[in-house]
Formats: sequence, C-alpha cells, structure tokens
Amino acid sequence: MSQPLMTLRQTMARHATGLQTETPVPGLVLFHSVGQTLPMESVYRPRLCMIVQGSKQVRLGTRVFTYDTRKYLIATVDLPVTSCVTQASADMPYLSLSLDLDPAEVAALLLGAPPVATDARMSPGLAVSALTDDLLCPMARLVNLLDRTGDIPVLAPLIKREILYRLLQGEQGGQLRQIALAGSHLSQVSGAIAWIRQHYAQAFDVDTLARQTGMSTPSFYRHFRAVTMMSPLQYRTRIRLHEARRRMVSVGEDAARAGFAVGYESPSQFSRDYRRLFGVPPARDVAALRATLRAMPQRQQAG
Repeated sequence: MSQPLMTLRQTMARHATGLQTETPVPGLVLFHSVGQTLPMESVYRPRLCMIVQGSKQVRLGTRVFTYDTRKYLIATVDLPVTSCVTQASADMPYLSLSLDLDPAEVAALLLGAPPVATDARMSPGLAVSALTDDLLCPMARLVNLLDRTGDIPVLAPLIKREILYRLLQGEQGGQLRQIALAGSHLSQVSGAIAWIRQHYAQAFDVDTLARQTGMSTPSFYRHFRAVTMMSPLQYRTRIRLHEARRRMVSVGEDAARAGFAVGYESPSQFSRDYRRLFGVPPARDVAALRATLRAMPQRQQAG
C-alpha cells in the first residue's frame, strides 16, 4: 500500500463517521459503509470519486464501471446512475470520497496552461482511470486539512487547483477540458442537461432543444447519447422518476400526486416506468426506503 493511500485511509477512518459526511472543505464529501449495499439510483453531478478501501460498481445506461483503490472515477455532467458498494465489512469498511468539479475553476486553470490538442470524439460523461500517487498525494493533503480546519480557507483552494491540474494531465484530461470550453460539444450537451433538469415536468421537442444548443438534431442526439448513454427523453424520464421518488419519501406524497407533479399524465404509465427503473412498485419501494432511513442511525453507530 502506498504512503498517500495509507494516510488517506487513516484520516478518513477518523472523519467518515456516517454513511455520508459533509466536510468543512467545500465540495468534499466522505462516504462509509460496513457492508455491501443494494443498487441505489442517484444523480452524479460533475465530480471526482476515489475509493481508499473497498470497491464499488456504477451503472450508466448499459455500461458498468467498476473501481477500487487502484482507480478513480470522474463524472463530467449530471448523470442518473445506479451504484452499489461491492466490497465492505465491519473490519474493513468501505471508505470513499467525492470532490465536486467546477467548470469555472477548470476554465481558470486552463487560461494559464499551454494549449493541448484533444480528441474531438465524444465519450461517456462517466469514466474510470488508473489512480497514481500524482493524484493521491494532493488528495491526501486536502483530506488532512480536516485535522486543521483553520487552514482550509487558504490551503484548500490551492490543493484543489493542483488536483484539477493532475486530472487535466491524466487520461481523462481531454474530457475534463471540454466541460470548461464554451462551444464544445460536451459543454453544449451539459447545457441541454441543465435545461432538462430544470424543466423536467414540461413536454419538450428534441428539435427545439437541439437548436438551443446550436447543433442539428442528428448531431445533438448523437452527442447527447454518447455522453449520457441514453436519449434526451430517456434522460428526462430518469430525472422525473428520481424527483418523484424524492417527493414520496421526503414530502410524503402518494404515487399519483408525485407522478402528476413531475409531468406524468397517466398514473399507470408512471407506475410502469417506476417499476422498470427501481424494480418494484412505488408504494413498496418507498416503504422499503423509509425503513432503511429509520435504521440508518443504528448502521452509522455500527460503523
């Protein structure tokens, strides 16, 4: 085990006390689990994910990405994914972190960097690459700031800048550059994704959305699917179902009310789509999620 990884593991073991721990470092979140988890649906925003103990599997459309302490995962746009912890135990709990990626910070860093030729071909907005000490070392220093919170305002921005630089120099550097470049296909797809996430309850025409991005309909559809592994309408359906699930669990709405609120006109169609994505009918799924949430404090104490 490398020294940076050992340092990260020791520091995170002290600070990752719950299933998910927000930290004083802006954009840095720690995760902890004492066992394997069932597949869960969520939306990944642009972020760097790193595992320091255990392993995880993330599904985007038909693609499955598996990573552990030897790899890192990067998301460059908002993506609805299914993920689960695949290796964890009480003796060796799953420990991981995520760090938000800000396109503005990437753009600012690029201003002072020499131009680099990038591959114009579109890739999925989710990727896994080999993890090296060049990236581990600054990440370990960033997490170590949790032991010296007074240093965070000054040192965290500098260390995050180094992390971004290492990512830009790495295998996914070309894809990361695209999120900061106005007019790039990834930037255009990201704009369309932001529009769909804001207007998911509305009907929309793909031709109109393509024109808003400045692309022809065939080009927009091709690039959108290359990045998200799904069509624009499939993406909207995923976002609708995620929001409906949140409303039922957090707000207490029933399935019919939640379905109408997110844009469905037919309760039966909502139930069919919901079961297709989550595997069970809405009422059963929500009951199971609420039971899991009620048991969460005990799980956290066990970790």
